[in-house]
Amino acid sequence: MRFSERISREYGISSYRERRQKGKLELINIGGAAIGRATFQPAWRWFESVKPLVKTGSCEAPHFQHHVSGTLIIKMDDGKEIECKAGDVSLLPTGHDAWVVGNDPAVVVDFQGMVDYAKELTK
Repeated sequence: MRFSERISREYGISSYRERRQKGKLELINIGGAAIGRATFQPAWRWFESVKPLVKTGSCEAPHFQHHVSGTLIIKMDDGKEIECKAGDVSLLPTGHDAWVVGNDPAVVVDFQGMVDYAKELTK
């Protein structure tokens, strides 16, 4: 592939799609990179929706995310909390919980951790 070539993919042509209660994950592979788009409905929380599936104390996937819409609160294992809103970019290490605040879905595009997140869900 030459850099000057145009490559584009739609999330609708996803190589991986996962729907769970209150959440949806779509992965695409483009130019050797995996990018994930996650949509979390109001009242979604990692601790309640994902922890029972992966059986870890907190999310073990690191994330590098652009927050498209909605609001997420992210609580690190050390107790620190951050609020991420539409337009924010976050870089999260492993060891966190997250939940949607408000009545709007939270949509994030993740450039790093969604492949790891999907692996956790399919163990």
